[in-house]
Amino acid sequence: MSHQHHHHDEDGNGHSHGHQHKLQGKFQFAIIFTSLVFLTEVVGGILSNSLALLSDAAHMLSDSLSLIISWLAIYLSTLPATNLRTYGYHRTEVFAAFVNGVSLIAIAGWIFYQAVHRFITPVPIKATEMLIVAVIGFVANMVILWRFHGESHQNLNVRSAVLHVIGDTLSSIGVIVGGVVVYWTGWVLIDPILSCMIGLIILVGAWRVTKESIHILLESSPKHADAQTIAEHIGEIDSVKDIHDLHIWSLCSNYCALSAHVLMTEDAGQTSHDLLQQINQELQTHFGIFHMTIQIERVGCPHVGQLLCNAPHH
Repeated sequence: MSHQHHHHDEDGNGHSHGHQHKLQGKFQFAIIFTSLVFLTEVVGGILSNSLALLSDAAHMLSDSLSLIISWLAIYLSTLPATNLRTYGYHRTEVFAAFVNGVSLIAIAGWIFYQAVHRFITPVPIKATEMLIVAVIGFVANMVILWRFHGESHQNLNVRSAVLHVIGDTLSSIGVIVGGVVVYWTGWVLIDPILSCMIGLIILVGAWRVTKESIHILLESSPKHADAQTIAEHIGEIDSVKDIHDLHIWSLCSNYCALSAHVLMTEDAGQTSHDLLQQINQELQTHFGIFHMTIQIERVGCPHVGQLLCNAPHH
């Protein structure tokens, strides 16, 4: 029987460490930028007596905290594996995404709560002051989104942080539109109406990130590679008679690991080593799995026929 681990020279997200450091620099820029805008919006909200601006400032504060959490996760994911944490710190990305997702849900709830109060008791707004500060906030968020362009597709942690910024950008647009309407018509109910719309958009995005992070934290199979799909694919190889005791899980959003027992046919036309290499190549090419432990068997195993081994663990 044979075991093999396949390693690659990149981090768990398929990115080089040089890219990780570049990403850290983008986060540091965004943290400083959002902190400055937060202070600007607090001062502007107080001077204009605008609850909408203060709400946006609270959202911007959550952005700063979110970015700090995400930056720490990116940094920790570059640390090497240790005797205690043999996979390194890749999963910190998922914890950060979970915290960000839950905080976004809480922020959406707070927005709905404030909107109800504004429907009941409209808040007088100094539209001019509010508009000036809201435009500054909008431009700042657009700069941050531009800096992160193309980074959020492969990394759940970065995507959750970008969602924070997108949510705040939409919030800034709402404040600007609301300020224009109040300035020209005096209709202050536009403010809570826009707040509810913004809150709903934030809630949908937050739920997706939270659900995906929970999926990974529960050691679930990646969406593109469940156990049955992989077993059927490997089972098509001529020398494979049975695949069992199969486990596949995600360490983070783009780093999968797999372990399995593979029983060879009695008349296999290749060596166990060649079969192992072929399976490794299939898993890398078709499923993007680069970390695997496969046990090749030539004799019967008690768990043959059991794709998912449910034997008790002692």
